[in-house]
Amino acid sequence: MTHVSENGPGLFAEFPPVATGQWEEQILKDLKGADYEKKLVFSTPEGLKVQPYYRAEHLEGLPFTDTVPGAFPYVRGNHAEGNRWEIRQDIQTDNVQLANTIAVEAVERGAEGIGFNAKAVYSNDDLAQLLKYIELDKTAVHLTAANEFSFVMEQLTGLANRRGNDLLSLRGTLGFDPFSYCLLYGDYYNSLDDNLDEASYLLLKLRSQIPGFRMIHVRGDLFHNAGGTSVQEIAFALASGNEYLSQLTGRGLKIDEVARAMHFTFALGSNYFMEIAKIRAARMLWAAIVRQYHPVSEDSCSMYVHGTTSLWNKTLYDPWVNILRSTTEAMSGAIAGCDTISVTPFDIAYRQWNDFSSRIARNTQIVLREESYLDKVADPAAGSYYIENLTWSMAEAAWELFKKIEGEGGYLAWMEGEKIRKALEESAARKDADIARRSSVILGTNQYPNHSENMLEVMGEAVWKEYPGLRLYRRSMGYENLRLATEKFVAAGSPRPRVFLLTFGNLAMLKARAAFAMNFFGCSGFEVVDQTGFSTPEEGVQAALASGAGIVVLCSSDEEYAGFGAQAATLLKQANPAPITVVAGNPVDQIPQLTAAGVDEFIHVRTNVLESLSQFSKKLGIL
Repeated sequence: MTHVSENGPGLFAEFPPVATGQWEEQILKDLKGADYEKKLVFSTPEGLKVQPYYRAEHLEGLPFTDTVPGAFPYVRGNHAEGNRWEIRQDIQTDNVQLANTIAVEAVERGAEGIGFNAKAVYSNDDLAQLLKYIELDKTAVHLTAANEFSFVMEQLTGLANRRGNDLLSLRGTLGFDPFSYCLLYGDYYNSLDDNLDEASYLLLKLRSQIPGFRMIHVRGDLFHNAGGTSVQEIAFALASGNEYLSQLTGRGLKIDEVARAMHFTFALGSNYFMEIAKIRAARMLWAAIVRQYHPVSEDSCSMYVHGTTSLWNKTLYDPWVNILRSTTEAMSGAIAGCDTISVTPFDIAYRQWNDFSSRIARNTQIVLREESYLDKVADPAAGSYYIENLTWSMAEAAWELFKKIEGEGGYLAWMEGEKIRKALEESAARKDADIARRSSVILGTNQYPNHSENMLEVMGEAVWKEYPGLRLYRRSMGYENLRLATEKFVAAGSPRPRVFLLTFGNLAMLKARAAFAMNFFGCSGFEVVDQTGFSTPEEGVQAALASGAGIVVLCSSDEEYAGFGAQAATLLKQANPAPITVVAGNPVDQIPQLTAAGVDEFIHVRTNVLESLSQFSKKLGIL
């Protein structure tokens, strides 16, 4: 066995370095003339080009590779040592008694910060009930109010004083964000001037008493949950934050006072490496923005980031997959160096609160910290050729968009001119098209659905709500609405729509296309009947008609559709009533013949699945 000696490497000497040119030469050889860009270079929804591999030389020229954690530009996080984040649990209910009960239990089981909906806090008694048994000097409190933000903070200060708490020990955030409110509702809390006046009061009068509270909020997660790209999420959040800096320093506040009072929320999606890079890029760009205002302390350039797992990608059907999604998302946030993280319960798409799902969400973070030790190393992604390059690529793209916004009047001009909404709708439309065609996979919803799953009977009141301004939605809702329509159809007394797979011919092809058809119609919650291949058209048609199926799918190879398939289609059309006859595949040369024989539809990988299933549902009387 070869060992590394003090005189030099032994084992590694057996593996001489390979130059990039040699790698490229071998890749081109293996491609056998295929297009390198199309085959190996991945394009993200943001338009970023991701190379098939990265090497140490790709770090050359990146301006932040020599920086350290806890120092400008904070790309490597806000802490010089370690990576400890706050485990936060957000409670959605505005019932103060219920919220308090949930919060107390959450703290006992490991939550270090609680997000409260303080919209029902109308008096000091309400706030006292909301925070009953919560030790304010040990547990961070994050408050969202409807409008009376100053009132809520005054009540909190008074409560802490009565309890004998040291106000300097209180930690938390206030969700004061009139810009996001305007984006959602089309108007400010009161007026822009009134809101900026209140912001000044919050920072000058109240935060001076509770410096551990960050009171100005910037919600990047809204852009994500509206279907925006990661680049848009960063750029719009930066533009919103810069607008606060400009407006408030213009009213006489010092840059250090404003910057230190701000906190950002970003969504954590399932694109694992992209989400790590997104948070790192956002911190780096924000540091550059704040520096332009010449703060007294460089620490004012650091961005305080709350990461919350995506709502946009959570599904109603097969909700257990949401646990896997949230786990990778929380891991991205931890590795990226978020200051606080919330994990949404896996069943958030169909009910408000549940003890079991909340416990799973909370324990996800506890496992990542206590058993995976992600809190031990500052910036675990440091030195990764891929993530460092992805961080820089994303930062460059987001910076260009940010400059465009600033050059066209800034965030308020873009928001009030509806440029932000239109840009998000365009991005969402592109994503929706990919989902409809299944080029973007939602496991358990538009691919590999559980055909027998029924969710109508377990649905409660979902957290998700509609706003008059910006449209927030979940990406799976189109498919879910189809399945729910099927469930309602059955609940009203009709039999579940049945699809019969009439398989014949080439064994490999019939199985492949039967599997495709089963997935296809399963997305609508139809019952799918599959049998081993039939020997004759008559035998297959007899079995199909006996099943009572409203849809019959011919599954075989293109070559065999012309004979067996056409005969089966003709026999099916002679039945009364005749089922809808479908061919699994796109046999271009046989389409005229098959259509003449009685085939109604062709389904294949280029089909817009959502549109096609909607048409089938209409023909069956479901929609």
